[in-house]
Amino acid sequence: MSAVRPRRRPRCSPSHLGLRHGLALWLCSLALLAAPTWARAQVQLLREAQTTVEVPGQPPDWGRAQPTLLPDDWADARPGEDGVRWYRLSLAPRPPATGDAPALYGLYVERACSVLQVRLNGQLIHSGGRFTEPVTRNCHRPQLVAVPAAMLMPEGNRLDLRLRGYALNEVSSRQRVGGLSAVEFGPYDLMSAHHERRLVFATRAPEVLSGALLLMGSFMFVMGWFNRAQSYLAYFGALMVGWSLLLARLWVSDLPVSNRVSELLLAALMAFITLAAVQFLMRYAGRRLHWLNIALPLQCLLMPATLVAAGPGRLYTVAGAWFVLLTLQGLAAAVFYLAESWRQRSRQLWPMAALLATVVVSLAVESAAQVLPIDSRVLHVAQLLPALGFLVLGLRLVQQYGRAFKTAEQHRAELEVRIREATAQIERNFAQLSELKVEQVTDRERKRIAADLHDDLGAKLLTIVHTSDNERISQLAREALEEMRLSVRGLTGKPVRLTDALGDWRAEVVSRLAQSGIQGEWSAPHDEDVPQTLSSRAYVQTTRILREAVSNIIKHSGASQCTVRCTLASGDFQLVIQDNGKGIPLELDGRLDKGHGMASMKGRAKQLQGQCLVESGPGYGTVIRLTLPLERHTTSA
Repeated sequence: MSAVRPRRRPRCSPSHLGLRHGLALWLCSLALLAAPTWARAQVQLLREAQTTVEVPGQPPDWGRAQPTLLPDDWADARPGEDGVRWYRLSLAPRPPATGDAPALYGLYVERACSVLQVRLNGQLIHSGGRFTEPVTRNCHRPQLVAVPAAMLMPEGNRLDLRLRGYALNEVSSRQRVGGLSAVEFGPYDLMSAHHERRLVFATRAPEVLSGALLLMGSFMFVMGWFNRAQSYLAYFGALMVGWSLLLARLWVSDLPVSNRVSELLLAALMAFITLAAVQFLMRYAGRRLHWLNIALPLQCLLMPATLVAAGPGRLYTVAGAWFVLLTLQGLAAAVFYLAESWRQRSRQLWPMAALLATVVVSLAVESAAQVLPIDSRVLHVAQLLPALGFLVLGLRLVQQYGRAFKTAEQHRAELEVRIREATAQIERNFAQLSELKVEQVTDRERKRIAADLHDDLGAKLLTIVHTSDNERISQLAREALEEMRLSVRGLTGKPVRLTDALGDWRAEVVSRLAQSGIQGEWSAPHDEDVPQTLSSRAYVQTTRILREAVSNIIKHSGASQCTVRCTLASGDFQLVIQDNGKGIPLELDGRLDKGHGMASMKGRAKQLQGQCLVESGPGYGTVIRLTLPLERHTTSA
């Protein structure tokens, strides 16, 4: 039923302490920290269980349960199984109530993949998360369940564990296949201390290292991006960011995506990490290969495409083949870098060799954990060591970059100071003179052109207006004169009060509509509600848009009524012109900007960074909506 076994502290012999064995001592110390320290306490190790598959919507059928020994790894016992499975274990009867009897016990589960529920004597005492997609993923998180002594029965206790897991072919790593470790039961204080030590290495240390890698990697990526001569910094930063995301799988439990999507993303992440690692080693060795710049990004696209094409039933097989290929690529790049460093007698040879060896050993341990029962403490250390190595190397690279940058700055400092002192005053004076000259010449030229138009062309047009016997010619001259005056106003650059502009527009629109026998209605805000001053450019363009719209109504719409509404809303000036005419005909094939000057109206609105919308239908009239951003073309009066 259960075994009672004392826990022993791992031993590290002092005779092995020496300078040459520093690394061994450090690893031994990590093992000490991760090892359980039970003093002389004893706990129950529960290994024998009855197990049965859950049928959706039905309680577990314990009559068909089969005996099994924990740990139960689905990859070995039932590689094709996916779903929910129940485990029933027996706990010893509640001990007699004595003065030293604990009031609270702890149930410790080293691994429950992916999510676990615990029932004691039919009563739910723990739920690890969601059992439906997206399923909570606690494969790497040890769990501790508090069990009050009052819930234990003196005649014996029944412990039911409900586990949701995935089949081997639905994951990209064997570590995330469904499975349940042996269960330990003992006093809560002792179990809690054991759980805290394991939790530090299983989730909290990866979480801290993941954040550190993300911050430093982002910083280094930005440094390398803006300093293309040191592009290896950008690739190493990308490698650190990718590794931080890979570490996140150890501590992130709840993802907003399904298991298939998350597994595809994790597998595809390895292609990105390989790209960053290979390019970093090549660039750090001083080699830039054009074909690698093309092949590696294409590989990052090809890998997820093949995983999707293979289907969910072959994810593990295809991902495993890709992992072997990516590992060979990384090893080839590492060997090339070490050979180049040896040939160049680089001082970075041995630090990089140590880091690469650490990564290789860690990957070997993780690969071995796919098929061998490796202690979780060894696996935790193997997962953390590369991140520590990346942080150390990152700090070293940043330090080297800082030193090189400081040296270059010192070499340029004296020359820059001399040049700066000699040219600063000249540049300031020249800039001031140039700006003043340009402003004076531009303003003078605008005024000259405006005066020429007003004095020469304006006088001639005015003569035609008053002397011509032909009403058509007189009307055309009058319209040309108005356009000329509008252009002159734009050239002079004098701003116009928005209230004055609204008055001018109202007088012109109402007058033109009345002359054509069209009833015109005008609505605009009160003068006190319009404090802005409109730029001359915006005034001229808006006037031309309004004239074009009114001309279209007069010439083409056949309308008897026209309404013009001016509003100020949400920082925009809006002008709406609506008639009750026949609308734009269907012959324009639905393109309302094809005729009647619509394109020019929209073009002028676009020049003002606004928009002009036209809504029309045969027999329903036409609506033109002009919207201009006030903050770009006005100032407060």
